[in-house]
Amino acid sequence: MDVASYIEGNRERFFADLKEWLAIPSISGDPAHQSDVRRSADWLAGYLREQGFPTVEVWETAGLPAVFAEWPAADPDAPVVVVYGHHDVQPVEPLDEWDSDPFDPVEKGDRLYGRGASDDKGQVFFHTLGVRAGLAASGATEPPVTIKLLVEGEEESGSVHFPELLRERRDRLACDVVVISDTTMWSADVPSMCTGMRGLTEAEVSLYGPDIDLHSGSFGGAVPNPLHAMASLLAALHDEDGRVALPGFYDGVVPLTDEERELFARLPFDEAAWLKMAGNSGAAYGEKGYTTLERVWARPTAEINGMWGGHTGPGGKTIVPREAHAKVSFRLVAGQEPRAVQEAFKAFVAEHTPAGVRSEVHIPSAGVRPCFSPIDSAAVRAARRAMARAFGKEIMFTREGGSGPEADLADILEAPLVFLAVGLDDDQIHAPNEKVEMPLLLKGAEAAAYLWEELATTLRRA
Repeated sequence: MDVASYIEGNRERFFADLKEWLAIPSISGDPAHQSDVRRSADWLAGYLREQGFPTVEVWETAGLPAVFAEWPAADPDAPVVVVYGHHDVQPVEPLDEWDSDPFDPVEKGDRLYGRGASDDKGQVFFHTLGVRAGLAASGATEPPVTIKLLVEGEEESGSVHFPELLRERRDRLACDVVVISDTTMWSADVPSMCTGMRGLTEAEVSLYGPDIDLHSGSFGGAVPNPLHAMASLLAALHDEDGRVALPGFYDGVVPLTDEERELFARLPFDEAAWLKMAGNSGAAYGEKGYTTLERVWARPTAEINGMWGGHTGPGGKTIVPREAHAKVSFRLVAGQEPRAVQEAFKAFVAEHTPAGVRSEVHIPSAGVRPCFSPIDSAAVRAARRAMARAFGKEIMFTREGGSGPEADLADILEAPLVFLAVGLDDDQIHAPNEKVEMPLLLKGAEAAAYLWEELATTLRRA
């Protein structure tokens, strides 16, 4: 029996089991559902034992638990692969916008609806079928690579305790490559691999002038206005070409290769449709010299998320306000560090604060580091071959504008990343009526089965 035949023969059982897991409301961000996150971890651990994983453990953290499972290869010199995903899910409100109960999974044609169907239980789950399919096709009792599953329980609430878990369990998680199954493809008809995710850092800046709001007739034009100063400061964040004006902001940024730009350009991107999806935005905008996809996926940005100060209620109030505030965020790409950008922003604010105004910059967190996988790396080439075998098509490349814990995996485990995922942008993850395309989950299982073969050959250690 070949891989595809085994997967098709076990299709019904696979989806029945997945529905059982999806029915557990493992919302990590809601304290009322913490027991459900634990129940989800216990359910997955029990299922992995049933599937034959010799080692399965629930790993406690200072927050909510992760699940670890290991299936060693027969060959002690075979490559070791960590597969990362998460079993927690987003909140489901507003409930009245769901067409069915978010935790009572429903099939409609080739689609399975329910919270977590795509992000990320469905994409974690296809690996279990892929392992079994590969073993059935080969007649072996062990996979060609050592497989370690790491399924965390707090990704949807910031992975707060995840770096500490990785450091504590680093020896158990030692590997040659990390496979990420928590992203999307371009489309069902244009299968693709993600090769990077942007990082993120945020800041709140406050400017203070007089001790009280002042009468603008008596004092306007004669003392500094914090809102004027804030407007000037924020306007100076970008130059006339849309580039971020922080000194050193682009130092170390890994540039797009000619091959990547050519592959991005071959994607069937409809900018007019994209702008409509982007809240009916009237035009594309951004750093000069780059396409819209390149800006979203591979270039760093600075965004003003909010600004306030002075009188904002009904009616007029002619004052010089005593203070002004703004929230900004920076999306980062490979080669940038959140801490360096934070320090550069603090220096930028100090430089652009006029005499008579006092500035403060609050950084709420350490930020999220970007991650990146070169398209010519051995592991990425192996995964691309595996996906091409499953889909029967050329596999394209994308990146993602969002951020996650992938950089921690790469840095702490000191292993390259490979993204193998079959979600779609229209799966409505984080939104009502989340769904997954069931045939794509089966293709994901097939690609995973082939991936272990490809990595066993490509990464074999001397």
